[in-house]
Amino acid sequence: MTDFFDNVETIQYEGPDSTNPLAFRWYDADRVVGGKTMAEHLRFGVCYWHSFAWDGFDIFGAGTLDRPWHPNNAPDMDPMDAARMKADAAFEFISKLGAPYFSFHDIDMAPAGATFAESCGYFDEMVDYAGQKMTDTGTKLLWGTTNAFSHPRFMSGASTNPDPDMFRYAAAQVAHCMQKTHELGGENYVLWGGREGYETLLNTDMKRELDQMGRFMNMVVEHKYALGFEGTLLIEPKPMEPTKHQYDYDVAAVYAFLQKYGLENEIK
Repeated sequence: MTDFFDNVETIQYEGPDSTNPLAFRWYDADRVVGGKTMAEHLRFGVCYWHSFAWDGFDIFGAGTLDRPWHPNNAPDMDPMDAARMKADAAFEFISKLGAPYFSFHDIDMAPAGATFAESCGYFDEMVDYAGQKMTDTGTKLLWGTTNAFSHPRFMSGASTNPDPDMFRYAAAQVAHCMQKTHELGGENYVLWGGREGYETLLNTDMKRELDQMGRFMNMVVEHKYALGFEGTLLIEPKPMEPTKHQYDYDVAAVYAFLQKYGLENEIK
């Protein structure tokens, strides 16, 4: 166990009268409600990105979170050393919190390389590292997902990108991340089209873009079966983040899309 949180004991249930700020007052993992324990009802998971990869940056200024593994705070640190330090802190936090699950984007876990192959190599190494941490702490993977939206290459979309090379890159990235999610025993795989949408219809061919996205999602389903991955494929609807209109705007839009492309029984 690492010592990033050496002044924090494992969080325990102490009841509603507890005055301890680092205690559960209402969540009792072993309490049975409706035939299941609270832990079975509430599958809490720590999100790797929001909790450990983000530096606090927002549109108003630079990041302010003091995290020794982040490039802003340690620009000369080897990126893989930083990734391992981040994983050490993350799994210590998860273990002391008592959360049964965690989740990640691929680029949360490992640094980007100079090439796609190098990025995959870094990710493979960090997946092995995380797998050992999971064994040591008993943490499980709730879902993995691919970040096909942050890099400038995806400014015009990933699955809807008019450049075939960008479509191919996104497909390869999803295929690799799903394989690693499968290897870690992930229970779900999440898809979010962060750049799949438009700012204006004046330069958008919606039918063509949606057809490309439908083709992409069918490829994802095919790859799931090819891998033998038994987890659930999930789409995460979000409106206007970051585009004016996203194709996964809300549940109704997503369900209509799944029906149109024959995916309603394959993706939730």
